[in-house]
Amino acid sequence: MTEELMKKYRDLKNYFKTLGSVALAFSSGVDSTLMLKVAHDVLGDKAVAVTARSHSFPAREKTEAEDFCKKEGIKHIFIDSEEMNIPGFKENPKNRCYLCKHELFEEIIEVAKQHKLAFVCEGSNLDDNGDYRPGLKAIAELGVKSPLRECNLWKSEIRAISKELGLPTWKKQSFACLASRFVYGELITVEKLDMVDKAEQLLLDLGFVQERVRIHSFGNGETSGTIARIEINPEDFSKLLEHQEKIVNEFKKIGFNYISMDLQGYRTGSMNETLKI
Repeated sequence: MTEELMKKYRDLKNYFKTLGSVALAFSSGVDSTLMLKVAHDVLGDKAVAVTARSHSFPAREKTEAEDFCKKEGIKHIFIDSEEMNIPGFKENPKNRCYLCKHELFEEIIEVAKQHKLAFVCEGSNLDDNGDYRPGLKAIAELGVKSPLRECNLWKSEIRAISKELGLPTWKKQSFACLASRFVYGELITVEKLDMVDKAEQLLLDLGFVQERVRIHSFGNGETSGTIARIEINPEDFSKLLEHQEKIVNEFKKIGFNYISMDLQGYRTGSMNETLKI
């Protein structure tokens, strides 16, 4: 670990020492796993993981979260936070993430109060400052702590520290809730969330490390349908074509009418590219 990285790692540990006790939003992703690991190393039983179950959170992520906490001996609490029940969420407005995060962290704050934990923490990092992230507004309004951002950690640095600590997530693909696969203004349904989940799981099973399946609906009534827009790293384009027949057949079984490959490749927040902010 470089001297600069070691300093940030020490800063992160000291940050948790000053907090004393925390409830941490844990999704089993790259960021929240490092955050939880360091918090638990510093605070022990005064660091509690909280994972929200919902239709936008794939079962594989829930299982990974559960397995990690069991392996590390971390107290783990599951809550049911169904975004589909939040007024306005299904209509997918451009502040969808704000609505979701506000509801979620209000529930985690209640968990923290019940277990006499002083603070609530979440796992955003410095990379998140450069994109349209309305969820960060909710986090600020509710006084939720962001240790990785506070300690000036970038995603690449989080991966590097995770590798040094032997965390399995150091090379895990980046993940965002399945609702982020929808065009703003398009109605989010449980059925379509399930379609995206199954399609992305197929790509993961085929060995694609970083992928997204964006869903685009068209028409209405008898002429309506759905398009899957696959985003993968450009170096994997040829691999996708090697599996073309299987992907097309399976995606059609899932419910997609058309299957396309995005020639720009994978990038975070591609649905934000049409926003006039």
